[in-house]
Amino acid sequence: MIVGMKKVSIVVMDKTRTTSLKYLRELGVVHLEKRDISSEKLLALFERKQKIETAQGILRSFAAKKPAALPKENIENLTDMVLELFEARKAAQEAVFSCTKEISRIEKWGNFHPEDIQFLAEKGVNIYPYELSHAEYEKLGENVRVIVLGSDKASVYCVVLENPIEGRVPFVLPEKSLVDLQLANTRKKTEVSNIEERLTSLSVLLPKLAEAAAEINKDVEFETAHTSMNIEEDEPAELTISWIQGYVPVPELGVLKRAAAEQGWALYACSPAEDDRPPTLTKNNAFVRIIKPLFDFLGTVPGYREYDISPSYLIFFCIFFAMIFGDAAYGSIIFAIVAIAGLSIKAKTGKLPDAIKLFGLLSLCTIVWGAVNGSWFAVPYENLPAPLKMLVLPQFNSNIPLQAFPAFMQSVFKLPAEQPSNPAQWNVQFLCFSIAVVQLVYSHIKNIKKVLCSPAPAVAVAQAGWLVMMVGLYFLVLFMLLKMPLPSFALYLIVGGLGAYFIFACQTGGNVIKNVGRSFANFLPTFLNAVSSFADIISYIRLFAVGLAGSSIAQSFNAMSGLGGIDGTTGQIIGKTIAALLILLFGHSLNMVMNALSVVVHGVRLNLLEYAGNHLGMEWSGYAYKPFALARKDNK
Repeated sequence: MIVGMKKVSIVVMDKTRTTSLKYLRELGVVHLEKRDISSEKLLALFERKQKIETAQGILRSFAAKKPAALPKENIENLTDMVLELFEARKAAQEAVFSCTKEISRIEKWGNFHPEDIQFLAEKGVNIYPYELSHAEYEKLGENVRVIVLGSDKASVYCVVLENPIEGRVPFVLPEKSLVDLQLANTRKKTEVSNIEERLTSLSVLLPKLAEAAAEINKDVEFETAHTSMNIEEDEPAELTISWIQGYVPVPELGVLKRAAAEQGWALYACSPAEDDRPPTLTKNNAFVRIIKPLFDFLGTVPGYREYDISPSYLIFFCIFFAMIFGDAAYGSIIFAIVAIAGLSIKAKTGKLPDAIKLFGLLSLCTIVWGAVNGSWFAVPYENLPAPLKMLVLPQFNSNIPLQAFPAFMQSVFKLPAEQPSNPAQWNVQFLCFSIAVVQLVYSHIKNIKKVLCSPAPAVAVAQAGWLVMMVGLYFLVLFMLLKMPLPSFALYLIVGGLGAYFIFACQTGGNVIKNVGRSFANFLPTFLNAVSSFADIISYIRLFAVGLAGSSIAQSFNAMSGLGGIDGTTGQIIGKTIAALLILLFGHSLNMVMNALSVVVHGVRLNLLEYAGNHLGMEWSGYAYKPFALARKDNK
């Protein structure tokens, strides 16, 4: 759930501004409003922060595997040393590149001293070096005095005496001889190696730099708050006041009020105005909170006035994950990896991260789904051991004809006239569309609840009408894609629900007839949204399609391995078995990676776009609550 916020203004005497801010930071409950501010001290802090972060990035690429002795210099000097060494390494590498390029250019000419050619020119002996193609060399006239120094398939290397070749630019002489360049190149390579060894030895500083970075971040935050405080300067110095604004969670307001009374601050708290953008703080129980690492990974934060969909997101994401992976053996592998990682982390830290708990739950859901489908490394049902066959539900067994719906559902749902070719796949598709209507109808229930508490509760009828229409569209999807008979009430639900939406969508006050007219003025966009809702229900078929694709890939690799039909001599059997196992290892590993990508593309999309975006109307326009504090508090 999203925790309510109060907008607060805190007024203090300017002479106590620094001590008041320190106390407020120790309190750690106020999220300060951001302002564009600048000061010399703040610029200096940012410059120092940038240096430390740059030094961290440099040393991470040279991290030593073995710890070295910590240098005795202070962190400021060491940071400068790292940056200077990195710049020196960069200059040396550029010199190596330049030398290597020049050596490559002149090495075919052999070793000579450019000074000698200059000396001859001063004495009146002009020599012009040329790199000519064989065709160009053959065209030289007899009057051209030329000495050939060497040649290869592409060029002839020669010097022309007395006069240059007309229309040809002579070869540009190097500044140093080939030997001198090679020596310089070796020296610079040694210099690069020595600097890299030095940087590797300094990588032991990374923990200290991390501490320094954390401290400088605190100083930056404090100075930002200090500089951003408004000051009333029209009074005498001893009466000058400063104030700052921010947001505090409603449950923490009492803490701030007590602190204000103790410190002599003037405190004003009010509900945020419509044009305010308070930060978002979500609080959930320990079970629901395990979905937070996924939101952090996606970088999604609901707006303050939007929904916290963590509970429903977790439930449906578990279903989507299981159906996309679809294989109990894959789920068992993920669970084993998660269990090992979790035990290792807990042994070191004493705590089990929420991400580990999330993947543990996802793997268990995958195991359950795969087991009831009889999916274990895509092995055919006939070849499964008897205990695993017992776990398969009849509805997901392709060898059993389509089962009738339970008695309480038969008045609404009718089986298709013709038996589908694959009853198990038909049932999975039916399940996909049913999950779609449940999730999307739930979104409109949340909208109805929200609108009922708004100044225009009549609009809730419009949301109810859209909900009813969604149910009618669901039956239309079953009729069109699964060949199920269309109930007589389905079209009434669609038309009636859409009609209710048009009548009540704009009933926010005033003349009822005019409001209906305003609603019908948006007929085309509304109609297109209805079509989009129909497509949203159909889009859940991706759960079946992606799961089927993964199963088909697994079956293909199983067939490629030929593990069930290996024969020959003992050596041949061993060789073929090893090759088959390698094929299976590669194939199923690749399939698991592709399934993981599919979860991100399809599983996340259904929750964020179809559910939250199209039907809940969420824009994820929020930003996280980050109190002005010495140590951040986790949003729970």
